[in-house]
Amino acid sequence: MAKKAKTKKSAVRRFKITGTGKVMRRVGFGRHLKRRKSAGQLRGYKVNKEVTGKMARRVKRLINLA
Repeated sequence: MAKKAKTKKSAVRRFKITGTGKVMRRVGFGRHLKRRKSAGQLRGYKVNKEVTGKMARRVKRLINLA
């Protein structure tokens, strides 16, 4: 009987797969020390970024989608 690959729960919590298959992640550095950051910088932390290339393939493998 073949073994099933286990899903990495840490990867599931950190990344989201869109309906079209893109891998999205949160932007770092937006949790604290906000006073010295500009308003535009703080707005940028709210937008999720796309993970591309080999890293996206690796994330999909961790979540068992590839």
